[in-house]
Amino acid sequence: MTPPRVSIVRYEKPGDSVRAAVDLCGGLPDVRPGSRVFIKPNIVFWTKAVPFPKWGVITTSRVIEDMVILLKEKGIDDITIGEGVVTMKPKDRETPAHAFKTLGYETLKKRYGVHYLNVMERPFREVDLGGGVRLNFNQDALESDLIVDLPVLKAHNQTVVSLGIKNLKGLIDIKSRKRCHSADPHMDLHYYVARLADKLPPVFTLIDGIYSLERGPAFDGKMHRRDLLIASKDILSADKVGAAILGFDASQVPHLAHAAANRKRPIDLSDTEVLGLAIEDVAEKHQYDFPYLADADGSLPVPMAKQGIKGVYYRKYDTSMCTYCSGVNGLVLSAIRYAWKGEPFDKVEVLTGKRMQPTPGMNKTILLGKCMYQAHKDNPDIKEIIPVKGCPPNPDDIVKALQTAGIPVDPALFANADQLPGFFMSRYEGKPEYDESFFRIA
Repeated sequence: MTPPRVSIVRYEKPGDSVRAAVDLCGGLPDVRPGSRVFIKPNIVFWTKAVPFPKWGVITTSRVIEDMVILLKEKGIDDITIGEGVVTMKPKDRETPAHAFKTLGYETLKKRYGVHYLNVMERPFREVDLGGGVRLNFNQDALESDLIVDLPVLKAHNQTVVSLGIKNLKGLIDIKSRKRCHSADPHMDLHYYVARLADKLPPVFTLIDGIYSLERGPAFDGKMHRRDLLIASKDILSADKVGAAILGFDASQVPHLAHAAANRKRPIDLSDTEVLGLAIEDVAEKHQYDFPYLADADGSLPVPMAKQGIKGVYYRKYDTSMCTYCSGVNGLVLSAIRYAWKGEPFDKVEVLTGKRMQPTPGMNKTILLGKCMYQAHKDNPDIKEIIPVKGCPPNPDDIVKALQTAGIPVDPALFANADQLPGFFMSRYEGKPEYDESFFRIA
C-alpha cells in the first residue's frame, strides 16, 4: 500500500502555495463536477465589539479563498463553508453572521457562488462513532462528497494540539460538545475527539500555518508568524505532522494516540511519507497550557501565585470543563487578581468542570456552572455553598457569587467583557508581520 502523504510548504503567494501543498501530497480525493464540497474553517471565537488578534486563532480568509479557487478550477460549483461558532448566549445568531460577513464570506458568495452557513441554524443527525460514542453532526457536512478541513496550526490548553481532527468538533451540536467534556476518566474529551472523523465523508486536511498559536485556542495565547501549509488526504497523518511542527511527539497528544490505536496504525511517522520541507527545519516548540502553582496555600495560575494572592483555591481546569465555562474562566481569574488588596481571602474555593471534588477545610465553595452545582449541591463536605447554576454561567451571578465569598470583584470587568479581546491587540500593534489583510477578501 502507498503510505499516506503529507506535504509541508511555505505560504509565499496567493493561490500558488495552496495549490502546491495540495498537489505535492497527491491532490484532492476524487471530486468531479457535480460533487458537493463542504469547507470547515476554524472560527473558535468572535466578537462584534472590538477588533481582536485573529492570528493563529481563526483560519485565514486568504487560505479559504485559495481553496475555493482551486475547487472551482476543478469544476466544483457546489461549495459550502460552514462553522458552528459558540457564543455565550446560545440563541445569538448575530455574532456568527457578523463573523462571516467580516471575514469576507459574503464576497466569496458573490464572486464564486459559494454558500456559507452557521451550523447551529441547520439540522443535525446522530452518528454512531463506535466505542459507545454517539454525537450529532451537521447534516450538510454529512451529505457532502468531500469535507475540506481547514484548521489552524495551534496548541490547545486541553487537547495539547487542535488540528484537523479537533477542528471537526465544530460540526457537532452543543449537546454533543458538552458530552465530549465527559467526567468519565476513560471516555474523556480525548476519547471522544479521537473518533470525530471516523464516520464522515472523505476529509482532505489543509492546516493553515500562516500563523500559529501557543496556549490556544483563543486570543489570550501567543501568536507567531510561520508561513506554513500542511496538507494530506489522511487526517491522522496531517495531525501527526502538525503536532511535530508544534514541537510534540504525537504520543504526547492523547486524542492522536487514541486515533492511531483505533485505526491500528503506529503513533509515530513510520507509516507516513513527508514531502516538501523537513519537519526538523520548521519545528518550533509551542507551550500548550497555562502553568499553575500548587502549594500549602492552594492552587493558582503562576502569575497570581507570584503576586502573593492567598486564601483562594482555584485548581487548574481539566478536560471536563466545556466551552461555556472555559469562556468565562479567564475572566473570573482576572477579576480575582484585580480584587486582591494584600489581605488573604477567607479560604474560598472555586470548583469548575465536572470532576473536581471539594477540599476539606474551605469556608466557602463557589460551584461554577450547572454541572458543578448539580454534582455538589448536596455535598455534606462543603461548609458553605455559593452556587452559579447557569449553563452558560450568567456574568451577574458570577459577580454576586464572588462578592458573597468576600472577593470584591469589579462588576465592570464582566459588564465590559466584550472589550477584553481588544486589550490583547496591543501586543501586536506596529508589528507588520501580523497582517489583518489575511482575514479579508480583497
